[in-house]
Amino acid sequence: MSRRITGFTPSGELHLGNYFGAIKPLVDQQVPDRSIVFVSDLHALTLEHDPAEVRRRTLEFATVLLAAGADPARSIFLVQSHVPEHTELHYLLESATGYGEVRRMIQFKEKSRDSDRVRVSLLTYPVLMAADILLYHAGEVPVGADQRQHVELARDIATRFNAAYGPVFTVPHMVNPPVAARIMDLSRPTAKMSKSTSSGGTLRLLDSPDTLRRTVMRAVTDPGSAIEYDPGNRPGIANLLTILAACTGEDPVDAATRFSGYAQLKHAVADAVIATTDPIRHHYAELSHDPESVRKILRDGVIRARLIASDTVSAAKQAIGLLPA
Repeated sequence: MSRRITGFTPSGELHLGNYFGAIKPLVDQQVPDRSIVFVSDLHALTLEHDPAEVRRRTLEFATVLLAAGADPARSIFLVQSHVPEHTELHYLLESATGYGEVRRMIQFKEKSRDSDRVRVSLLTYPVLMAADILLYHAGEVPVGADQRQHVELARDIATRFNAAYGPVFTVPHMVNPPVAARIMDLSRPTAKMSKSTSSGGTLRLLDSPDTLRRTVMRAVTDPGSAIEYDPGNRPGIANLLTILAACTGEDPVDAATRFSGYAQLKHAVADAVIATTDPIRHHYAELSHDPESVRKILRDGVIRARLIASDTVSAAKQAIGLLPA
């Protein structure tokens, strides 16, 4: 079985969409020595940021992931910047990557379009993402559609490097995450729930039950009064039913038949969301009272990660032509 890697950039706040789209799948599929979970703090530096906030979010994300079920006994769990081989391999891979390849990345085009202060790291971070993957010989990378281009770049770099300098890297392939609920913003049900927006329609994993309930009760609905699962024509109600189904495991079409009014549906959704997030929030509170225990888990993860990463970098340095020390 090949290794599988999943990373989380510590910007914004983790929400219910992140949980069902990425966190729960990785928790359900953890395999000892085959699963790698990391907080990609270096990726948070590509845009203007508050240094103290990046540090705070990094520890918060690590703690939330642990609270949600990331298991250091079954996954190598680490913070990206704690393993220096990530940045060392990044430069080696830049030496095998064309400017045009990274310039064509869709996210770079979108984020740099309206700015005259674009950081070089925004241009090159897809190569760092390739290093994250190739460093651990990860064969499987579960990604959504917005990240497919980055995994394709990692594949191209690995293939080119191996052909030019010798078989150093495992060529990764994309795997489709388990079908997850596509959870939309409750105030804008045609837009995905986001970590970074403050629309008032996001269900954050660490929100209090009262806050979650208020957010659900204010959710945008659709004209008329019918309760039916019709994402194309009734996106507000469909989103509420999607959230309910994700939390309870039922089919959203079947769930729709149980309700006669919007208020009744919203109360049921709020109850289900709170029941889903309560264990995570309570476990997070326990862990956050002892941050040193989380830091120890991260330090242990670094030791395990570097056993793999140092060998990979040594092989890449030798292959590309660097003189051993």
